[in-house]
Amino acid sequence: MRLSLIHRASAWRATHRAWRAAFLCLLLATSGAAAAAEVGWSEALLRKAFPEAEGFGPLEGDPPAIPAYRDGTLQGYVFSSHQVVRSRGYSAMPLDVLIGMDVAGIIRGVVIAEHHEPILIIGVGDADLKAFVEQYRGRDVREAVRLKPVGRGQGGIDAVSGATISSLVINDAILRSARSVARSRSLIGGAQARLDFEDFAPASWRELVDEGSLRRLHVSVGDARRAVEQGGGRLLAEGVPMPPDEATFLELFTGLATPARVGRNLLGKRRFGSLFADLASDDQLFFVAGRGLYSFKGRSYRRSGVFNRLELVQGNRTFRFRKDDHQGFERLEISDGLDLREMAIFTLPGSRGFDPTRPWRLRILVEGIEEEGVTPFALFDLPYSLPERYLSETAGETMGEDGPLWIQAWRARAPQIVVLTLGLLVLTVILVFQDAVVKRRKLYQGLRTGFLLFTLIWIGWFAGAQLSVINVLTFFNALTTEFTWDFFLLEPLIFILWSYVAVTIIFLGRGVFCGWLCPFGALQELLARLGRLARLPQWRLPFALHERLWPIKYIIFIGLFAAFLRDPGLAVKGAEVEPFKTAIVLKFARAWPFVLYTGALLVAGLFVTRAYCRYLCPLGAALALPARVSMFEWLKRRWQCGTPCQTCAQTCPVQAIHPEGKINPNECIHCLTCQVNYNDDGICPPLVERKRRRDRARRSAQAKETPTAQNTEDGPAEGRETTSD
Repeated sequence: MRLSLIHRASAWRATHRAWRAAFLCLLLATSGAAAAAEVGWSEALLRKAFPEAEGFGPLEGDPPAIPAYRDGTLQGYVFSSHQVVRSRGYSAMPLDVLIGMDVAGIIRGVVIAEHHEPILIIGVGDADLKAFVEQYRGRDVREAVRLKPVGRGQGGIDAVSGATISSLVINDAILRSARSVARSRSLIGGAQARLDFEDFAPASWRELVDEGSLRRLHVSVGDARRAVEQGGGRLLAEGVPMPPDEATFLELFTGLATPARVGRNLLGKRRFGSLFADLASDDQLFFVAGRGLYSFKGRSYRRSGVFNRLELVQGNRTFRFRKDDHQGFERLEISDGLDLREMAIFTLPGSRGFDPTRPWRLRILVEGIEEEGVTPFALFDLPYSLPERYLSETAGETMGEDGPLWIQAWRARAPQIVVLTLGLLVLTVILVFQDAVVKRRKLYQGLRTGFLLFTLIWIGWFAGAQLSVINVLTFFNALTTEFTWDFFLLEPLIFILWSYVAVTIIFLGRGVFCGWLCPFGALQELLARLGRLARLPQWRLPFALHERLWPIKYIIFIGLFAAFLRDPGLAVKGAEVEPFKTAIVLKFARAWPFVLYTGALLVAGLFVTRAYCRYLCPLGAALALPARVSMFEWLKRRWQCGTPCQTCAQTCPVQAIHPEGKINPNECIHCLTCQVNYNDDGICPPLVERKRRRDRARRSAQAKETPTAQNTEDGPAEGRETTSD
């Protein structure tokens, strides 16, 4: 009987454990489904990110993550890179990567939940992207990850072929968000101290001041007056009543606002999250606030772009705050904040070399009254050192974080940057000294052909630096949303080319890019030359028809612009009207419809020079819109041009010269053909006529001089002395 009771009790306990485990699994499944629904993910997507999990908990914590369970035991977390680090892609559109990581800091799975990368929407298959993120399975988030071209070298992760920058962005989103979640859950640790800025706890203004997170400087009127007078000046103008010496001239507060405990308490969760999301791994935020009679900002920064009353000093280095680094606001979110006159958050990029673990001081410059053209001043320092509470123990020195992404990209492409810079320097010399170049036809032809080959082969096929109308649309989108230079700096060659094009548009119009720096334009022109050598017929459309075909490219650009405002993905697909990706970036390694379309355009260009550039190119249309604001007219014309001379109009390869002789800056590609003709006295009719007059005058002068010379030699016939017998 006793044994029977024992067996029954044992069976009951086993049944109870089974029901409890089943109930727990059901509860986890239910909460997992609820969490998935809350953030817009399916449970199937969560299981792809963490295949070993049997159930998932609710979204929780800061940064937010979903716990993953197996047999009722916590196995790890699933989280979104966009929620954790506000990850965005190369196109500045949201990028969301779902990552599963176990409690040992090992990545269990990665899923691309959302992306808007232009190179990935068309041209790179889903299988390529899936294979790329699959390489992160089993990676330790403490370890540095090196991206490398496919098939080159051992170790590391193979980047997506043709999408290196997008690969770099996705890699950063995965590792930054994984490390952030790992630190917040104490999943990674070690013996080396490093900054812990992500831990948050509510704190009052008084607590932040008492613990040293915020430091205070008080300058009385007497302190300021004596300091300025020591410099030989006056604090206030004569006749202005001086406040009492004990009155507050300036009370200044400062602190490193990058730690969530400081920045989030001061600014609130939403504002701090927005600022923190735009920071690279080693960028820093500084809080500066003041009250009293004196403004630490002043007004001159609005003109100069630099805050000349403030500077940050660390060791022998001085950091100046710029207007672009400044975020002003009027109200603190902290409960017991003071009534402050002015407040600001300044961003200091990590590339400038600031080390937050070392002491620094904020220096305030107090200006006196200008006398005899000299403004006296006094300096006051507010020292600061980071409290020890923001130093934590974690493994690895930097866990592979090598600074902002764009700096990594520029380092990786340093040799190509040097070559491109030298090429642009050569082009600048050609353009600046074009008057000397165009007087020597053979020199011009050699330089022109050589640079077109450089543009096609090196800039286009080798470096893949073909500009696109998508760059224009993305830049506009960034201006209207959350503009940051980081996304444009990610592709250094494209950034350098766009910067050069922007400058040359101001001085010369759009023709410098279209005529010299567009690889597809160079391909068309070189093929047209081969067509002429092969004696293919060259068609010049009647000018009346030609100018009625110009608007097509503007209509295409406006259509793409409208589509981009509605749906960026649709605009990217529509941008396939550009054959650049097929002919230049992917070197014709695409599906046959794209190759057929591009081939048709190139064949048309054999008979009508640069047919695509003239009538279909939306990028040319986008650049032509500001072309009329160019500061200089470097292309010379004579009064005979157009009436009656039509030589340049007939020889212009893109028919940019009107019959009346005017050069249309919206269509001119600045190839300098007309300038070579302008200086050729064997082609330009006014010069030909002038040469003929000179030749006639010279022959006439020679004719007059010939008898005189003969008479001088033989002597005068009439006055010659004769002798006779």
